[in-house]
Amino acid sequence: MNNRPTVRYLDRTTAPHITTLVMLAGVAAMSLNVFLPSLPSMARHFGVEYTLMQLSLSLYLGATAFLQLFVGPISDRFGRRPVMLVATAVFTVASIGALLAPNFGVFLTCRMIQAAIATGFVLSRAAVRDMVPQDQAASMIGYVSMGMSLVPMISPIIGGLLDEVFGWQASFVMLTLSGMALFAVVWFDMGETATTRATSLTAQFRQYPALLTSQRFWGYCLAAAFSSGAFFAYLGGAPYVGTTFFHMDAATLGLCFGAPAVGYMAGNFLSGRYAVRFGINRMIIVGAVTTTSGMAVLALLTVLGLTGPLAFFGLMIFVGLGNGLLIPSANAGMLSVRPELAGSAAGLGGALMIGAGAVLSALAGWLLGPTTGPLPLVLLMLFTSVICIFCIQWVRHRQKQLGGP
Repeated sequence: MNNRPTVRYLDRTTAPHITTLVMLAGVAAMSLNVFLPSLPSMARHFGVEYTLMQLSLSLYLGATAFLQLFVGPISDRFGRRPVMLVATAVFTVASIGALLAPNFGVFLTCRMIQAAIATGFVLSRAAVRDMVPQDQAASMIGYVSMGMSLVPMISPIIGGLLDEVFGWQASFVMLTLSGMALFAVVWFDMGETATTRATSLTAQFRQYPALLTSQRFWGYCLAAAFSSGAFFAYLGGAPYVGTTFFHMDAATLGLCFGAPAVGYMAGNFLSGRYAVRFGINRMIIVGAVTTTSGMAVLALLTVLGLTGPLAFFGLMIFVGLGNGLLIPSANAGMLSVRPELAGSAAGLGGALMIGAGAVLSALAGWLLGPTTGPLPLVLLMLFTSVICIFCIQWVRHRQKQLGGP
């Protein structure tokens, strides 16, 4: 495919390079998981329990969900470019604060402020929808996500190795440098893709009811929320499973931790290639069934006492594959309910998705204990993936009944 997308709604010179869109989401993904292999050592450094240290993930996700309620309307009102520049600058400063934090309280505060970079998740999708129609948007989001998926695949490996050699602080040095680089890229390459403006933020927020009363919007949001929820539960519980039950060091855990990203990259490639041909609803149902199948096999092996590091992390590839097939199409669906409100839809949908992820990641940490084994986490992931199937079937049923949103 060409490096620059086919643009329908705006002048070609303003379209950001696809690499820029990848970086917007990629740095946000890196901030989410690069330090996770270091959670046990960070807990020791700050003198807190693992469950408390795990708040650096779950509260981060909560802050991300809250932020996305406002990022979309603000970007619809003031534009994608200036909002992204401000968010990147805030993230960079917060990364420095987390690196230099003298205690856990200061670290956690800076960590929550780092959630500003989640703006990249929203605006990379909104920029795509600004430029191309629904099915093509699902395809392009798939390609963008495929490139972005290299980051969560590699960053835990790098984070684990950095922890072994330099300590956990090295991951936050990398985040600081990444924020600086992203600011420069956005400044020089990201033209404005939003060609219309609401008259006020109040007018933008008044549009939320039109989204929230849409059967299609809710169905696509819930499908994305429960599908990605399995992954967020994994993020919250897998470091504990790896260190407590499988006795893995940070470097080995980081190497295995990226297993879902392998599947995610493959799923996004398939989305990019086939979403236009088969349509978003079919892609969503295939993705949901893929995740459910993998978790059902892992649950059976765990109950039989046959699971180990290879089976546990290897079958997580199905979680990534299912998400890669499902999420681009679910995002394209929710953004297409009201195309003129793509930023608002991306923000609200992202808030619902990440908010569910915050709850599930915290729940995963709470369910696991020294004697539980990995089964509670596996069953939680299986449960969320099964619900996802019902969500998309509900959408398909309502569409047949009503012939519209």
